[in-house]
Amino acid sequence: MSKYLNKRFLRDLALSTSVGVVSGFGIYIFQKYNKTNAPVNNALEKSYNKIFEDNWDSNWDKRQLKSLVKPVHSKKRELQDKYDKQIKSQKSYATRHIFLIRHGQYNLSGKTDGDRKLTELGRKQALFTGERLSILNYPWTKITQSTMTRAKETCSIIQKQLPENIPLTTSDLLTGSPIQPDPLSKHWIPELIFNTDRSRKEVAFRRFIYRAPPEQKKDSYELIVCHANVIKYFVMKSLQLTPEARLRLRLDHASITWLSIAPNGRVTLRCYSNSGYMPPDAITH
Repeated sequence: MSKYLNKRFLRDLALSTSVGVVSGFGIYIFQKYNKTNAPVNNALEKSYNKIFEDNWDSNWDKRQLKSLVKPVHSKKRELQDKYDKQIKSQKSYATRHIFLIRHGQYNLSGKTDGDRKLTELGRKQALFTGERLSILNYPWTKITQSTMTRAKETCSIIQKQLPENIPLTTSDLLTGSPIQPDPLSKHWIPELIFNTDRSRKEVAFRRFIYRAPPEQKKDSYELIVCHANVIKYFVMKSLQLTPEARLRLRLDHASITWLSIAPNGRVTLRCYSNSGYMPPDAITH
């Protein structure tokens, strides 16, 4: 590489670092000089990997193998073999696919939950989503719905498009506003509500979002019909991002959000707020 190119590289690399942390501009430089400076590339790549590895908590659901089996503080062969056998028995082999469905458009002027029923458009949105899920034709494992009227109506419409006898449960954990957003919402809510609801949402997250247990041998496909605040909280928490940023995400009515949890605990957001299967004039949020 020429002296001129070396100077440019050093200049750009210097600009791409701040307090010892490689910034996004450093990634640009890394890609730009990918073919001309392999030794530096390898070092940068290792730095990026180290940053991401250190930031991800592999035991976020407390189901990592070593947290499920009592450790052995002995070098005796028979005890180590027993420990290894117990570790193997707790290994997860299946992937959990969780489809989070927001309810359809509803009557915002209703004073009680019973009055906040789906609008005509909201029922159409639920129908479109049910048809979409039917076309996907996954072997649906179970359905969980919120206790609120608009969620139960949405779930009922979706159910009619899917095979019969899919187990259905209802949970009162899937409601409420879990955490004060940042930036603050224009709609004021007492901090006491956030304090109460966040505890319930954390219980809901632990109840529904986790890697498959060892006794689950096949991949599962689960539907949860609930609300925007809950879905956003689940997404941010499962990706280990700050939940306070949830209002920076928009979520369409009756949209599909798909999380996959691998056996090793890695979480993938396969799609978020997918409503592209609806006619444009049917999409609201």
